[in-house]
Amino acid sequence: MKKITAIIVLSTLIMTTLCSTEYRKHRVNIKPLTATKFELTDVNFENPRVVDLTGKDFFVVSVREPGSDGTVYAVDRDGTIWWYGAISSGAGGGKLIKKGGKLVPSGGHETNNNIFKVLAKRRFHMSKTHPSPDGVNNMDFEIQFTPDGQALHLGNTAMMSHGCIHVARQDISALFKWAKVGMPVVVMRGHYAQFLRDEIKQFKEDIKEYDAAQGIEKKN
Repeated sequence: MKKITAIIVLSTLIMTTLCSTEYRKHRVNIKPLTATKFELTDVNFENPRVVDLTGKDFFVVSVREPGSDGTVYAVDRDGTIWWYGAISSGAGGGKLIKKGGKLVPSGGHETNNNIFKVLAKRRFHMSKTHPSPDGVNNMDFEIQFTPDGQALHLGNTAMMSHGCIHVARQDISALFKWAKVGMPVVVMRGHYAQFLRDEIKQFKEDIKEYDAAQGIEKKN
């Protein structure tokens, strides 16, 4: 009973922290139109353009912030979401400021919105900017997608990051093996889980149709 109570208290503290933290605006905003098509707009949600990833393998990361899923999705070239897992992302507290006529992030550790590409894969890696004091690698199974080092990698999903995407051990190994350099990585705010639910619903309907065609009766 004490263990269950402790888990509930810890979960409440994590969600309270997430909800009370302020998160900065982003130069790019992304809205999924379908499982493979995305609308990109600017910081004011204007000047839309559509990016179609149909026919490509890609990742979708809906960050761990209020109003988002806190989940990484692996989508194959036929549009099937074949893997998903819980993640944590960059801690909040930042702002978007004008510098040299451009909008740039200031403070905070929010993971950036955009459609990136996998730049590198490293099975064993330690962060150069945030090395582990004990000398143990802290970014194993790294799938890097920004020049400044943001990446999907093995990490504690109960802890927010300095901008990377922490993925649990039971998920990161399969995702690392599947990832290829050049593969798109969609990082977004908002929900993507609705496409997974639609996929599961369609799968169940297909099974029913198949069973009916084969004369198979479902046993209670």
